Amino acid sequence: MKHIALITALILTPLPALAHKVIAGVFPAGDAIEGELGFSNGDMATDQEVIVFGPDGAEIGRTKTDADGFFLFTPTQPIAHTFRADMGAGHVANVTMPAEEVAAILGVTAVTPQSAAAAPTNAAPATAASLSDEERQAIATAVRDELRPLRREIAAYREKNDLQSILGGIGYIIGLFGFGFYLAARRKMAA
Repeated sequence: MKHIALITALILTPLPALAHKVIAGVFPAGDAIEGELGFSNGDMATDQEVIVFGPDGAEIGRTKTDADGFFLFTPTQPIAHTFRADMGAGHVANVTMPAEEVAAILGVTAVTPQSAAAAPTNAAPATAASLSDEERQAIATAVRDELRPLRREIAAYREKNDLQSILGGIGYIIGLFGFGFYLAARRKMAA
């Protein structure tokens, strides 16, 4: 009777929900910040409003994602930029680009508590003097377009491996229960 109750309890135990995770990333793209929003199952957030905040929590600006889930924002200050989007059903994307990376986009030095304490330097950011601005923009656009599918594939691979780990763990637990029932049956037959 105990075994029937145990089996019934195991059958009625709720399984973990197979939820998807929010994908949010930002990276330099020429003189702008490019980002992507979506879910780990491959669905991208289209026409999603993204609010940009500074380090003090004040709103700096807004932008929207395109049909592929990507957005562009042109910074004007060398401060940390936090991109936040409410994607519904409790999914909130929140990703920050540090002040140093924003400053590099703008071609200036970021003023942060760490850099203010350090000794001042007169080193200018490295630039490719042999390339024109149009050539750099063209290269950045080409690289960005080539990397988009790779980022999606990596995110989908991570989600797949997470699901495999969960299912493998459940199988392992079921196998242990089966082995336990086998040992209990052998003991009962031996007695």
